[in-house]
This record gives sequence, C-alpha cells and structure tokens, in this order.
Amino acid sequence: MYDVLVVGSANADLTVRVDRRPGPGETVLGTDLVESAGGKGANQAAAAARLGARTALLARVGDDAFGELLLDAQRDAGTELRHVLVEKGARTGTAMIVVGPDGDNSIVVSPGANAALSPADVTAAREVIAASAVLSLQLEVPERTVRAAVAVAAETGTRVVLNPSPAPEVLDPALLAAADPLVVNEHEARRLSGLPDGDPGRWAAALRDLGARSVVVTLGAQGALALDADAAEPASVPGVEVEVVDTTGAGDAFTGALAARLARGASLAEAARFAVRVGAASVTREGAQPSYPTAEEL
Repeated sequence: MYDVLVVGSANADLTVRVDRRPGPGETVLGTDLVESAGGKGANQAAAAARLGARTALLARVGDDAFGELLLDAQRDAGTELRHVLVEKGARTGTAMIVVGPDGDNSIVVSPGANAALSPADVTAAREVIAASAVLSLQLEVPERTVRAAVAVAAETGTRVVLNPSPAPEVLDPALLAAADPLVVNEHEARRLSGLPDGDPGRWAAALRDLGARSVVVTLGAQGALALDADAAEPASVPGVEVEVVDTTGAGDAFTGALAARLARGASLAEAARFAVRVGAASVTREGAQPSYPTAEEL
C-alpha cells in the first residue's frame, strides 16, 4: 500500500544559467550544462518520498543514460520503482531549462518515452491505484492516459490530486470533476477559470463552480490559497521569505508535499501550509529534485 502513487512524466533536466535570457534571434553565453532528474511526475514522486511518504511512480523512461539517471534519482529519494516501465529503443523525455539571474526559468519539454505511457499501462495498475491513498496526476503525459487514471480512481475510491500543467485552453470536465484538489498557479487559474480579470480567490471559486471538488492556487513567494469543498472563502496560507536561487520544480515540490500530507489525513489548509514550506525550501537550492528537502531538513 502507498500513501502516494504518481502517474506522470519523467524527464532529464538540462539546465543552463544565464545573466539574461536571449531575445528572438539572439545568442547569449551561459554556464556549463547541468544534467539532473526532473519531469513533473518524477518530481512530485521524489518530493513526497523524500518527506517520508510511501510513494510509487508509474511512468515510462527510455533505455538510455538519461533513463538510468532518472531511476537512480528516484532510488535516492526512496520512491518505489517496480511500476516504472522502460521503453526499449526509446529516448527518455528531456526538458531544456534556462534559468535567469532572478531564479525564474523558461522550459521546453521533449516528451520522449512519456508519450508512450498509455491507458493500458494505467488499467494494468488498477490494484496499485486501489491500494494508494492519493493518486497524483499532471498533463505531461497523454491526456487519454490521465483520463484512464481518473476513471480507475473513481472506481476504486482513490483521492485524486490533479496539477493540470502544462495547462490546456480548456480542461476536460471529467478531469476537473475528479480533482480533490485541483492544484494550479495564478496563470493556470486565470486561464482555466475563464476569468481574465479578478483575483486568485475568485478564480478558485470559479474553478470549484465549474466542477473541481476543491482548489489550491499557488502564489509563489506569497504562499497559496486553499478552497475546500464546503468552504465559503479560501484559506490564505502566507509565504515563507527565502533567498531564491532557482525556482525549477518548486510547484512540483509543493504538489508532492501536499499529496503526502493529504494521504496522512491532513485537512486541505493544513496540507497547503506544509507544502508552502516545502516549496520555499526547494527554491533555495539549484535544480528540481536535488533541491527537495527531507523532513529533517525542513
């Protein structure tokens, strides 16, 4: 049995730091290339596992050096890997990341083996989903696979944490209805709510009205808002002031920590408070998974 089962992507992060981001047609010099483990699914699994949650990952990687890099990183975090599928002859997904002097990043993802994670893979893992307290999902794998995971979770009664990123223009109503919570940043909340104006509280309420069971809006350095199923107003969670080094994977650290706390029975607001601290700790170090804290470090 698992606290958290993550079904999602696994990418090798290729990161370069620059003094400023290049404009169209411009070349700038950066630091040496750093290769590290990433991908929204793998990141969330690593974050939860490093915090002590019993965590498993269902993903696909290629049988290449990047695949080994990802598997080694998950082993180090303490993630159960028996459900990770190795795609023969395939390339592992990669993310090309440019980090500016303010710690913010720009990312381009090449899906690789992630695109082969199929509904059949999810169906075959039905017993694993049934034995998990929380199923954590994102949108870096085919949407049909995410829909299949949601369908199985509905049958087995497993709680779904959905981070719809990269955010589509319109989110499938079936995915929205399964989310408990839907975890979005401000930009995603604005787009998916259909409200170009307003504030995060209004966007959260609109997303719940559209069908989400509960909603969490992450606000970066300002913390987060948590709107539970029956709450009249969202709970406001203040941010933690830190010196920002690299924001890569901070949202995944938050979501993994949130899922881990929800699996242990915390309320949505309590889980969000904990997740804000984990996200804040993660931005004080470089990289995604390498920056995630253990419970002791936190």
